Amino acid sequence: MDRLIYTSMSGATQALDQQAVIANNLANASTTGFRAQLATFRAVPMAFGDGSTVNNTTTRTFVLSSTPGADYTPGPIQQTGNPLDVAVQGPGWLSVLAADGNEAYTRAGALHVDPNGQLVTATNQPVLGTGGPISVPPGAQITIGKDGTVSALTPGDPPTAVVVVDQLKIVNPDPATLAHGDDGLYRTSDGNPADADPNAIVIGGALEGSNVNPVAAMVSMITNARQFQMQTKMLEAADQNDQSANKLLDFS
Repeated sequence: MDRLIYTSMSGATQALDQQAVIANNLANASTTGFRAQLATFRAVPMAFGDGSTVNNTTTRTFVLSSTPGADYTPGPIQQTGNPLDVAVQGPGWLSVLAADGNEAYTRAGALHVDPNGQLVTATNQPVLGTGGPISVPPGAQITIGKDGTVSALTPGDPPTAVVVVDQLKIVNPDPATLAHGDDGLYRTSDGNPADADPNAIVIGGALEGSNVNPVAAMVSMITNARQFQMQTKMLEAADQNDQSANKLLDFS
């Protein structure tokens, strides 16, 4: 009887975890540069025996989470007209300095200049260039080129006096080597900074939207809720069978 209980219990637990992931995706359907998170689970048979292949017996099947990942399909790009907004065209990531002091990556290109003169993201993470965090002259007019070049024009100077401040560090690591953090940023699995991609292209005055499909997310939520309901019904059936078995034992 406990075999059914543990199988349905682990299935219901994973269904709740997957529902949380789907709900988080739906909540970020309008978040700039958001990548939908994926959650899958698989059945794992539990074998008991002396360790040999012949004498091992599969008595239970547990449901466990598979390796989580993300959907790296690009989101829609929308023009904003803000010269500090950038969207990475195709594969690639903006490099930023995370709160822990390590390099991390994002697709959210809503940039601005903070009071310290640093180019930062909407969540105030310093944007990295070829030599570290990018600093710009106070009050300068900033433009970002197609190759990520950051140029500045000091107030009062002629247009020909534009100077190159730095260049955005755009990286393009293998998606399989990226891990999603609780802060919404991505990092390499080994913790080492990725190399800059010289072929990366950015679109100035534009932002990339979330790649979450709200309709598909709602359908997934409904499907997942039905799976959870099925698991709870299995638990109720196991409890009823257990009570019936106890009555038969009492009768005998």
